[in-house]
Amino acid sequence: MEAMLEALPNWLLLYGPPVWAAHLLILSVWIVLQKRPPLSTLSWILSMALLPVLGFIIYFFLGPQKIRRQRLRRQRLRKQHNAGARRDADAHQALPRRKRGLGDLVERAIGTPVSSLTDLRLLVGGEPKIDALVAAIDSARHHIHMEYYILEPDGVGQRIREALVEAARRGVRVRLLIDGIGSARAGRRFLRPLRRLGVDVARFHPWRAVVLRPLLNLRTHRKIAVIDGCIGFVGGINLCNDVDPRHCETAWHDYHLRLEGQAVGWLQALFAEDWLYATRHALPEEALYPDCQRGEIIAQVLASGPDSDSEAIHRAYVQAIHDARERVWLVTPYFVPGEAALMALSNAALRGVDVRLLVPRRSDARLVDYAGRSYYDELLGRGVRIWQYEPRMLHAKALLVDSDLAMVGTANFDPRSFRLNFEVALAVYDADFTTRLGTQILADMEDARQVKQPRKLGFLRRLGEAIARLFSPLL
Repeated sequence: MEAMLEALPNWLLLYGPPVWAAHLLILSVWIVLQKRPPLSTLSWILSMALLPVLGFIIYFFLGPQKIRRQRLRRQRLRKQHNAGARRDADAHQALPRRKRGLGDLVERAIGTPVSSLTDLRLLVGGEPKIDALVAAIDSARHHIHMEYYILEPDGVGQRIREALVEAARRGVRVRLLIDGIGSARAGRRFLRPLRRLGVDVARFHPWRAVVLRPLLNLRTHRKIAVIDGCIGFVGGINLCNDVDPRHCETAWHDYHLRLEGQAVGWLQALFAEDWLYATRHALPEEALYPDCQRGEIIAQVLASGPDSDSEAIHRAYVQAIHDARERVWLVTPYFVPGEAALMALSNAALRGVDVRLLVPRRSDARLVDYAGRSYYDELLGRGVRIWQYEPRMLHAKALLVDSDLAMVGTANFDPRSFRLNFEVALAVYDADFTTRLGTQILADMEDARQVKQPRKLGFLRRLGEAIARLFSPLL
């Protein structure tokens, strides 16, 4: 008992429960005023109650926040670049009738309309993605813009760096934006060859910003590459050895896209916004938006982040699931759905839609695994079928709806991706591509084990999953 008393803060022993209660009340009001979902609000209040001082520090640096000061600047830039990226009225008319509502929802939420592509390739795994990216860099003639969550100074990172060095020597203008935390190991020594050749390198929320402002939990999780304004890359694959089986026997299994056409202009506009945000310098618009050829593949860029209240990717996922009539196949490494998403999935299954969920058997975040599995019994009881991918870590993020909609991007199916991270995805309204993605997902399900019935868990296991589910919004 004496040891417990000694461990308590001095101010709590001196002033007693009334001060602690007032302290908790003030912080609780602060949290409630953030207008977060009920479960997230409750989780943070409980953490404050259990950890009076440490909880406040954790909330200050990791709690949900909005970047209000940057919103107006982004909106102004978006108006400029929207004019450069061009709105394609013909693409909107070519949308499948049932999907026009979704396309309009995304445009009104974030301002990016439907557009078109001349070519779209699904790259499965790090080896084809890295090879395709290097080939595109080697073909660049005017500029290369890249934004990545993880760039490691390893074999894959060095290969990308050397390709960028050669491009800079040819006179190509190269701009590289990397996350301050995810790419922390890519230090000055690794980046020096790029900077010597005039490559612009910037960090998104670097450590000094984390110290001065509570931005530690707000990361750019985007993986974007734009080559000469008409070739683009987007998806879940970072630039490190962990994604390439030539460097890692247990390389993560993932999806990525290579695209050509007018829709690349909207990836360009998104990069321009992020570049302005990170550097406070706007990109010159000259040659950023060339007259790319219009294609037959209808696509739309989706983006979301804590600088916006729209949660566009979350809204698009939920709306697409509500609109489904035939199938909903969801692939995600981290599955912690909110109430709206959970209801959408269960309602679709109850309507008779073929709802399937593919997740890794074991991810790199055990607490998130426990939180996700706490939803299994509820989903199985409504008719959702669940597969756990066995061979290695599944890092792909994709949604397949009916026969004419597919989404591939960087957003996991969890609160962090929907509200805290800067994310990007591509919605493709095309039957041929949907068929290709569906074939790949079926092949991955062949390497997965189906969860066929509710699990019989002991009390401690159920308690652990319940606790993980309660505190999952903090992750």
